[in-house]
Amino acid sequence: MENKRNPVNFFLRLMAPGLVCLVLVSGWFLRSRLEGEKPVIATEIPSFLNPSQEFVLNLSDAESGIRKVWITIEQNGKETVLRDDLYPLKGSSDSSPVHMLSVPFKVDVKKLGIVDGKAIFRVLVRDNSWRGWFHGNKTAIEKEVQIDTRPPEIVVLNRIHNLNQGGAGLVIYRLSEPCPVNGVMVGDLFYPGQAGYFSDPGIHLAFIALNHLQGPETELFIKAIDQAGNTTKSGFSHHVKRKAFKKDTISLSDSFLNQKMPEFDVEVPPDSRNPMLARFIKVNKELRETNYQMISSAVISSDNKLYWEGSFTRLPNSAPRAGFADHRTYLYEGKEVDQQDHLGVDLASLQHSPVPAANSGRVVFIDFVGIYGKTVLLDHGFGLFSMYSHLNSFNVKVGQMVSKNDILGYTGSTGMAAGDHLHYAMLVRNTFVNPIEWWDEGWIKNNITDKIKEVQSTIK
Repeated sequence: MENKRNPVNFFLRLMAPGLVCLVLVSGWFLRSRLEGEKPVIATEIPSFLNPSQEFVLNLSDAESGIRKVWITIEQNGKETVLRDDLYPLKGSSDSSPVHMLSVPFKVDVKKLGIVDGKAIFRVLVRDNSWRGWFHGNKTAIEKEVQIDTRPPEIVVLNRIHNLNQGGAGLVIYRLSEPCPVNGVMVGDLFYPGQAGYFSDPGIHLAFIALNHLQGPETELFIKAIDQAGNTTKSGFSHHVKRKAFKKDTISLSDSFLNQKMPEFDVEVPPDSRNPMLARFIKVNKELRETNYQMISSAVISSDNKLYWEGSFTRLPNSAPRAGFADHRTYLYEGKEVDQQDHLGVDLASLQHSPVPAANSGRVVFIDFVGIYGKTVLLDHGFGLFSMYSHLNSFNVKVGQMVSKNDILGYTGSTGMAAGDHLHYAMLVRNTFVNPIEWWDEGWIKNNITDKIKEVQSTIK
């Protein structure tokens, strides 16, 4: 019997693989076109806008890509379109979809006729999806912003500022508005101002310093940046007295090197002719800088309270062994091997003498600091710190409040100390200053306390 075939069944069997592929492809195409993932706006819109402020809108859409970016600003019922951009559609012949986009942005308030005050900032982003009747998925944000085109005003409240090279000072000023960044520039060093001492929140104290290398040619001015980014700079009357510091020569002996250098775990070239000398040079240069960075991190913030009162005390019954900013030239067998500056005062008394707090403050740091050995740092408020090094032992804990003459620890020879003594230092923020000024009651009265009293007398 002849085998008869059904033409329809034969056609279906023939076309089945293609139909399956067509269905799968169509399903994939529809799913990609109908994807529901919304675009992402990753930028935080600033709360304040000024005439020169620029920021970047970071936009993304991982699926179908960005199609439209629409940005407006509305003030007093009037909405102004700032951007209305279209981007290539997915699948177009001449381009690929835009999945990530960074849009540099600047609101030219003067050109747009926008005035100081509140405004509404809006951003809308759509993608290439067919969702929403072919309008695409959308993400929109709206934020109330403050337009601020006026820079802050600075009023210096003290007339006289006498400073020494390597010394400290105090500048008191009033700001016309809150400024998250404000303080005094001394050359390229910035000393933040802090409110809180006076009842007027606009009045700021800024303890400042000239380091031992900054002389009369150093530029000083107050700088304030308000919440919108507007900046004001203001000079103030000041006089800087140049200081010449002592130069000293220190001869290194093998007995000192063999005694102290094994304490420092630093690598030196294995072929060094004198490993102990090589270790000293590395410690005296590189470890010294590392130690300074460690100290700088400990004094990065300070309480807005003046904990101290009156002159700072020095180690009782002690003799000076080295002065502030002594420039030291180190010799070995008569040849120069290094130069460094001694940024503190060395005071020697009896072995393991008790070390009193030079003034009231809060303990902010206790640790072993390389060349300085066992060290304590006190915060005296508004950026003023005292430092006690080469200690044999500690008698306080971090966070503890101490009064003048409370015992912090005992003298020793830890770190790179040839004998038992105290290395005492004062810092304004992270700048070492001459402690002698702070031991002088007359200097403190003329340069610190009288200035504060002068301002207090003017506040109603």
